[in-house]
Amino acid sequence: MNYPALKVNLDKLESNTRLLVEKCAAMGISVSAVTKVFCGMPEIAVAMVKGGANYLADSRIENLKKMQCLDIPKMLLRIPMLSQVEEVVEYADISLNSEYEVMKALSNEAIKRGKVHQIILMVDLGDLREGVWVDEAMDYADKIMELEGIKLIGIGTNLTCYGAVIPNEGNLSKLVEIADSIEKKHNIKLSIISGGNSSSVYLVGKGAIPKGINNLRLGESIVLGNETAYGGRIAGTYNDCFTLCAEIIELKEKPSIPIGEIGVDAFGNKPTFVDRGVRKRAILAIGKQDVNVEGLTPIDENIIILGASSDHMIVDINDCKKEYGIGNIIEFTLDYGALLSASTSDYVKKIIE
Repeated sequence: MNYPALKVNLDKLESNTRLLVEKCAAMGISVSAVTKVFCGMPEIAVAMVKGGANYLADSRIENLKKMQCLDIPKMLLRIPMLSQVEEVVEYADISLNSEYEVMKALSNEAIKRGKVHQIILMVDLGDLREGVWVDEAMDYADKIMELEGIKLIGIGTNLTCYGAVIPNEGNLSKLVEIADSIEKKHNIKLSIISGGNSSSVYLVGKGAIPKGINNLRLGESIVLGNETAYGGRIAGTYNDCFTLCAEIIELKEKPSIPIGEIGVDAFGNKPTFVDRGVRKRAILAIGKQDVNVEGLTPIDENIIILGASSDHMIVDINDCKKEYGIGNIIEFTLDYGALLSASTSDYVKKIIE
C-alpha cells in the first residue's frame, strides 16, 4: 500500500446510512445523502445507496458526473452557475435554486433537451447563506410556475453552515407554512420540504421536527456519525468509516523547544511551544498540503500532534506503549474539514475496504 492513504470502510458507512435513513423514515422524512466530502467517488456512494438513501446530493457537477452509473436521483446542492446550466440539466435531476435568472436559463436548456428539470426553491430563514427571503418566496414560486421545462417540486432551507443558526421548531415551521401556501395557491403537492442538513438531526432524535418537513440533506451525520447543531455523537453510528494512515520517515529524540530566535513559520504564523523536555518524536510523510492537520485525532491516544509544515507532520510518541519504527504507520480519525481536505488531495491514496 502507498501512503499517505485514506481508508474507507464501506460496511460501516452503509450501517450509518441505514440507521439514519430508518430514524428519518419513522418520521416520514427522506434522506438526501451528501457525497461531496469524499468527492463523489461512486465506489463509496454505493454504500449510501445500499443503506437506503433516497437521493444522492453533491455541490459539484463534477462529482454528479462520476455517479451517473448509480440508478438513483441526483441533487445539485450548490446554487447553479449560469455558466453550467447545460451540465446541470444533463447530470442533475434536481437542483437547489434562489435566482430567477438562473431558473429561467435552466428552463430554456431543459426545453432544448426535451427534459423537465426539477427545482427546489431555497428560503433563507436567517443563516444568511443561499435563499430568498420568507416574504419573497411566494412571488418566486409564482414566477417558477410560469416557466416551462422546469418543475417546482419543493422548497428547502440551509441552516448552521454559514451563520451557525440552529434549526428549531420555530424557524422550520415557517418553511412548512410557506409550502402550505404555495400548495393551496397553485393546487399542487410539493414532494420535498427539505429542512436542512445534519444540524437538523437532533430534532429527529427528539421527535421535535415540525410535521411537514419530509427531507433532510445528510453528510456529516452519515460519514462521521455527528449531529452538527451541538456537536453530539449519534448513538449507534461509527466515527471511523474513514481512517487516515501516514508513514513514519524519521524517529529522533529532540528538545520540545526550538533552538534559536523564533520568527514565523512557513505559513506566516508565529508558533508557540510547550516545554516537555527532550522527547521521542516521529516525522510523518504527510502535511498541510494533504490534510487539515488540526482536524486529526491519533487512534493511539498517547500520541501528541505537535504541528506540521506543507509536507511533514511531527508527532510526540514518547509516552506510547507501542514501539514505533521507521516505516510504521500511524492512523488518525478525521473531523469533517480534515476528511474533506484528505479526500480532495491527489497526494492521499484512497483505499476502499
